[in-house]
Amino acid sequence: MIAAALRGVTKRFGSVVALDQVDLELRGGEVLALLGPNGAGKTTALSLMLGLRRPDVGRAELFGADPRCPASRAVVGLTPQDASFPPTLRVREIADLVRAHYASPVSTEDLLARFGLIECGRRQVGGLSGGERRRLSVALAFAGQPLAVFMDEPTTGLDVEARRSVWNELQAYAAVGGTILLTTHYLEEADALASRVVLLSQGRVTAEGSARELAGLHGGTLEDAFLALTRGTR
Repeated sequence: MIAAALRGVTKRFGSVVALDQVDLELRGGEVLALLGPNGAGKTTALSLMLGLRRPDVGRAELFGADPRCPASRAVVGLTPQDASFPPTLRVREIADLVRAHYASPVSTEDLLARFGLIECGRRQVGGLSGGERRRLSVALAFAGQPLAVFMDEPTTGLDVEARRSVWNELQAYAAVGGTILLTTHYLEEADALASRVVLLSQGRVTAEGSARELAGLHGGTLEDAFLALTRGTR
């Protein structure tokens, strides 16, 4: 099963080519890490797969359909790169609001417990730390028991303990057949979580394979591979 795909996609913003004839598939049951330097097109690729933007050339698919189709969107979860919440709403209120959009959501209690947010439940979001807000954003991706989750730099701003806790939840989700596409600048994160890595550079796919395969071809570590394949790009 192909959970999401870009087929020959080009996307421009004015004179900037964000993606250039990109073919990319997210396979059901895999954890795909999309890596690349700033400006490589990672967030654009996620936005197209989710129907938040439209390709200029080519097509995007989400569970075999147009990603703007509500039925396709209803079975995915999202952690955006930047998430802002109404500051006076309480954590539980936001969780309940998001859960209300799904036919079979997980309980608020379970959702908050999984991501270490029980003690924050009655607090207003405006009073949370940056790391607590980030954990809430990650938790909300799982509110509807999704078939796939799309996560744009999910652990940015988290301390080591919180990051490892999120990793454990993602690994548990993947272990029961969940599908994950994540972007990250933490190569250790990609190495720990991903079954497949795709490297974007200047809007094009320049390499793909397991972290071990890419490392073996380019110096012995994923960092060596990343530097070798992106050196000199914007």
